[in-house]
Amino acid sequence: MVTIDDVARLAGLSKSTVSRVINNYPHVSPAKKQKVFQAMDALGYVPNSSARSLRNKKTQMIAVLVPRLMNPFFGQLVESMEVEATRNGFQLLICQTMYSKETELGHLELLKMKQVDGMILASMENEWETVSEYLPYGPLVMCNEFEDSANIPIIKLDQIHGGYIATKHLLRQGHQRLAYCSGGHKSMVGQHRKFGFDKALKEHGLTFEPRYGFFNAYSIEHGIEVFKQIHQMKDPPTAVFTGSDEVAAGIITGAKEYGVDVPGELSVIGFDNQVISKIMDPKISTVEQPIELMAQQSIQVLIETIKSQDFPRRERYEFPLELIIRESTVSGPLRAV
Repeated sequence: MVTIDDVARLAGLSKSTVSRVINNYPHVSPAKKQKVFQAMDALGYVPNSSARSLRNKKTQMIAVLVPRLMNPFFGQLVESMEVEATRNGFQLLICQTMYSKETELGHLELLKMKQVDGMILASMENEWETVSEYLPYGPLVMCNEFEDSANIPIIKLDQIHGGYIATKHLLRQGHQRLAYCSGGHKSMVGQHRKFGFDKALKEHGLTFEPRYGFFNAYSIEHGIEVFKQIHQMKDPPTAVFTGSDEVAAGIITGAKEYGVDVPGELSVIGFDNQVISKIMDPKISTVEQPIELMAQQSIQVLIETIKSQDFPRRERYEFPLELIIRESTVSGPLRAV
């Protein structure tokens, strides 16, 4: 009979560390968790009778993976999900990945340990081929982030259209040197926004200049750094498309510090229509995402899948986006575009 000592020996960790992982104690590194889970799998170890019974019972708990809650988009998304989960008799477990592949895999192990009934992926750091290995242990739903090849329900937004309408607005204001600023270029969300951005440029006979590309920008601080780089350019862009209102706010803050007028000398457009876009001076033009509707749909689809046990199955739900025009891109009285 396999014991906890055997697991500890194979994992190269202490018995107490293995116990903390099994009992889901906090403050255990993702790397150690991964070693314990791998050892348990290799040995076929089942922690105790309670754990065995969990294989045939529901926890009424679902998890949502987000990169960072400090991002207002994910904060609002999680809040809306929690309201909908509670309304349906489920609890929501919030798991931050901090953009770490290893941390994400550690959270996915919750499915294997039967500590949650299902999981929503609001972001995805690993390749789908890696994540899909957890499907036998419980249903997965993607929300916001997406992967076209995934055979699971996906609730997403028309990010190509979002990138297109934001860029089209800047072009109609007469800009020809446009910068593109994104949280990352590997995610499908970022890629689709860039598709929309490029589509609008092409319609105006323009092509994107790589030196105007800024990636891995997620926060106000990152936005300030982006502005500093722009300000040092010989022929700087006259407008910036950003992937979040936070980054847009940072760019505007940096511009103020250097005495650059927004939108007179530099137009800035955000994404999400968060509170910060309405209280900045100037107020930020942005693309509004129906976050609450997307969150509700994600919870409803996951709970339905948990109850029916009909997974994996391929489903697609897509919500539209809307351009909100404010003072960061238009001088003088606002006009419809």
